[in-house]
Amino acid sequence: MAILLGEILQTMELWLKLMKKPQPEAYVNPNLDPVLLVPGVGGSILHAVSDADGSQERVWVRFLSAEYKLKTKLWSRYDPSTGKTESMDPNSTIMIPEDRHGLYAIDILDPDLMIGSEGVYYFHDMIVEMRKWGFEEGKTLFGFGYDFRQSNSVSFDYWFTGGLISHPRIRLQETIDRLAAKLEAIYNAAGGKKINIISHSMGGLLVKCFMCLQSDIFEKYVKNWVAITAPFQGAPGSTNATLLNGMSFVDGWEQNLFISKWSMHQLLIECPSVYELRGCPNFHWQHVPVLELWRERHDSEGKSHVVLESYPPCDSIEILKQALVNNTVNYDGEDIPLPFNLDILNWANKTWEILSSAKLPSQVKFYNIYGTNLETPHSVCFGSGDKPVTDLQKLCYFQAKYVFVDGDGTVPIESAKADGLNAEARVGVPGEHRGILREPHVFRLIKHWLKAGVPDPFYNPLNDFVILPTAFEIERYKEKGVEVASLKEEWEIISKDQDDLSNNTADKMCSISVSHEGANQSYSEAHATLVIHPGTDSKHVQLNALAVSVDAL
Repeated sequence: MAILLGEILQTMELWLKLMKKPQPEAYVNPNLDPVLLVPGVGGSILHAVSDADGSQERVWVRFLSAEYKLKTKLWSRYDPSTGKTESMDPNSTIMIPEDRHGLYAIDILDPDLMIGSEGVYYFHDMIVEMRKWGFEEGKTLFGFGYDFRQSNSVSFDYWFTGGLISHPRIRLQETIDRLAAKLEAIYNAAGGKKINIISHSMGGLLVKCFMCLQSDIFEKYVKNWVAITAPFQGAPGSTNATLLNGMSFVDGWEQNLFISKWSMHQLLIECPSVYELRGCPNFHWQHVPVLELWRERHDSEGKSHVVLESYPPCDSIEILKQALVNNTVNYDGEDIPLPFNLDILNWANKTWEILSSAKLPSQVKFYNIYGTNLETPHSVCFGSGDKPVTDLQKLCYFQAKYVFVDGDGTVPIESAKADGLNAEARVGVPGEHRGILREPHVFRLIKHWLKAGVPDPFYNPLNDFVILPTAFEIERYKEKGVEVASLKEEWEIISKDQDDLSNNTADKMCSISVSHEGANQSYSEAHATLVIHPGTDSKHVQLNALAVSVDAL
């Protein structure tokens, strides 16, 4: 049945593409500096390559047979000797599909085909917007996909030869090498122009690790780096819940068509990247994130009572170990243990040592965009006073409850702002963790910082206002001791949020008068009227002022 549906879907996709109207030739600005887009968790397409004949099939992200392909091709085991997560399927290898500019690997869905949830195609809207500014795929616009199951860093192993430390062996170098090669290729294709990197979410951790490990290459090829909703100190609330309950990339009824939370859990429990999102062990939070459990305890007399216990990050590890000690997955008829992985945790702590030591090269400008105005998990609680947790191994069946802080729904503001770098600007934008990539405010910030198009001297990126002076007139005259000055000035204020003044169509007007009596019977008086004409995209502001000064006669 799934095969038939797949054939029908492919036929419909081809038909829709043939029916699409030809698009006018896009505007191209050859003077733009090149841009490299780096996505976050789940933001790269993954293919499974058959070891037998080299054939490929897309295993992430897909909707038809998504759960089946996840279980058969993407479920993985962590190998502590290499630091890499490898597929349980012995007959295939997971790889990133390569194309000329890399955008295929990160522009996950084609929304023109109306397939799937709009929440998972990540950079598509930004790519469309940047094309309007004059960017061109393969010339000034590129993407970098990567295997998001893996760690964001590398590790250095030393071994002994005759009692002496020999040369270090670098583990998990593939992603770092691919990114270095990508930057060099873009730099050469752009005729020696330095590159602007735009990262999203965990992509920011990958870029920061690369900047630390390959600082010379980063400084040579990178001009600006814009990080969007990066979990610079982790996302502890969301990650602890994921390790215990799993996660879903789509909500509502669409979950039935995609992948169950528990199937996703069995993938992520062996992914170093997820352990790295638990956060930096040494970060000093304003409010420490905790794992809370309502538990039944007995006193010395055997009487039971329910207490709320709180475990800070280091102490919560023991709870995770006990909760997942018997976690298994059945693969090809065999039960495979997947407990909380201490080897991965140790690797993740080494990654945070690298992240904490990263320094921004003096020639590179860094900008930080973080999401605001959404309840964001910070601490997570299981059980209740009426239904305490009696068996830690059954935690997966409890519904997580959260203590929220401000953020983008996934990453707290405190984490996203704590980049530890010398930032040119840090700007909060109201928006959801992935949805923020479709926010016009974000587009305006990027366009301004990257100087994509004609510079706008009137744009203020901190409050997202553009104030355009459209008219200015002033007249003065004096006759018989009376001096009169009149002023007329007009502005156009363009802002994302027009709700405060455009909820109704009526003009808003305010007036002010000021008078002053001076010495020797001199007298001055001024009147000003401010009129605001609301519009759909902007506000037109008109100021009329009149000043009269009478000298003593």
